[in-house]
Amino acid sequence: MDIMDYLKKQIRKDIKKIVFPEGENLSVIKAAVYLKQNALVDPILIGNKNEISRILRGELELAGDITTINPMEDSRLEYYIKTYCEERMMPDAVGRKIISQPIYFAAMMVKAGEAHGMVGGIDYPTEEVIMASELILGLQKDISVPSSFYLLDVPGFNGEKGRRMIFADPSINPDPTSRELADIAYTTAQSVSKILGWEPRVALLSFSTKGSANHPCVDKVKEAFQILEQRECPFIFDGELQADAAMNKVIGYKKTKGESKVAGNANVLIFPNLDAANISSKLVQQLTGAKFYGPILQGFNFPVSDLSRGATVEDIIGTTLLTAAR
Repeated sequence: MDIMDYLKKQIRKDIKKIVFPEGENLSVIKAAVYLKQNALVDPILIGNKNEISRILRGELELAGDITTINPMEDSRLEYYIKTYCEERMMPDAVGRKIISQPIYFAAMMVKAGEAHGMVGGIDYPTEEVIMASELILGLQKDISVPSSFYLLDVPGFNGEKGRRMIFADPSINPDPTSRELADIAYTTAQSVSKILGWEPRVALLSFSTKGSANHPCVDKVKEAFQILEQRECPFIFDGELQADAAMNKVIGYKKTKGESKVAGNANVLIFPNLDAANISSKLVQQLTGAKFYGPILQGFNFPVSDLSRGATVEDIIGTTLLTAAR
């Protein structure tokens, strides 16, 4: 089954409310209309309804039952400000300046249980989405850093999950420590299992396979593997592995002498740093025309996703489906 068809089938069982802080963006509005009309999610657009209708003029009609919220006119704003300030013992004026912003108001809606998840980032920079999520929603217990992943659908690729593959972390942590790398691997495996129903096969990538090279960068990946070994991980993982060893059965068997359950069968690739993950992601997309969904943020107490600035309507829909599936 196509991954989007699978997600649609799953989320229609229990329709979720997803809030979009950039509700006046045309692509976001179009995605929200599609999601609502196809009974996939119950979208909430943060913005001025008249402005949203003006933006849509000549494009399509705003579905009458799509919720639109202008924070400055909404009765919840005062309650959110009061709650936020009391939790942090902060002056009202400071809290008001923060929570009045659409992305922080949207995050407060999620925390208050008035939305099940948030999708933003097409206008806000990634760092702002992460800041709002960490400040308002907080990190999961025992997770040291938030992280992200891409779901790729790569034409012509035939891996453990057919054309599909997970890349992490392509958008948040520039140079994770061994502990952080282990957390990224653990959180990504959890996400993949819960959202997609996969049995994660996690490869910790390096330019070395099982000691074929010596370098501090390789040591970091080895240490991350050792940290995962000390945890009770409910998934299969291995490292350090080169990318070809992780994805090609013949090469993986040769380089690991057949002693790895992941080599040649990986469906989750954990890159050693942001350079490697981001560059690899963009190259795959440009060279193959792969479909990308995400980056999906993880490690927070509630579902939240970050859109690329160049996200299309289709990208927004796919990312929202993944968020709702969590």
